[in-house]
Amino acid sequence: MTKESTTWHSERLGEDATLVRWGEVGTPVLFFPTAAADAEECERFLMPSACSELLEEGRIKLYSVDSAAGRWLTEYKSLAHAARVQDRFDGFVYEEVVPAIRRDCDDESIEIVVTGPSIGAFNALAALCRHPDVFSTAICMSGTYDLKKFVDGPPASELRWISPLHLLPSLEDENWLSALRERFVLLAHGTGRWEEPSQSWRAAEVLGNRGIPNRVDEWGTEWDHDWPTWRSMLPHYLDELLD
Repeated sequence: MTKESTTWHSERLGEDATLVRWGEVGTPVLFFPTAAADAEECERFLMPSACSELLEEGRIKLYSVDSAAGRWLTEYKSLAHAARVQDRFDGFVYEEVVPAIRRDCDDESIEIVVTGPSIGAFNALAALCRHPDVFSTAICMSGTYDLKKFVDGPPASELRWISPLHLLPSLEDENWLSALRERFVLLAHGTGRWEEPSQSWRAAEVLGNRGIPNRVDEWGTEWDHDWPTWRSMLPHYLDELLD
């Protein structure tokens, strides 16, 4: 399979950012890494190899971007600061990464599947919930969706805009909700070590209460919160959902 890497300076992030692509044709799939990881993390953990059949058949083009937002997990303890960093990351994805993917696909209106494990699952869900005009499906693996688990302080006003758990219950824009109801969220998790299944069920409840199509898939106790689980999940779900 082919691989191409592009780096540019993002004014929104205030630093250089990298987008990596594997494959040549197919549905674009944007992969969000785990916390504070770079765009090539998924390759070091063999995710492109796990998706090799889909890539070689031309069914997907796999993209991955630096997880600049993930740094707030270790660098910041203020919820307000973390929310602002996450909001800038969202702007970076929507205004910079999405146009770059669409140019690479030579299609200015192509829709994108988003996915990721752990905090990458949060980013996938958040991207779809904020931008249903661009993202068609979110495959969220072993996600953590409550940011307050990681940072201190009372809820900040900014939290509503970057956290699906806080955005959706109070969302009143009917056009926005109508667009979300045409999308699909898959929430998958194992029940092995380090997994927290309640996170998926809570996200599903919030989505379901607003009529947003979703499904929770629970894998067995042999599936830990780790890359072997995610390498099995992602090609399985891409094969199903892109059929």
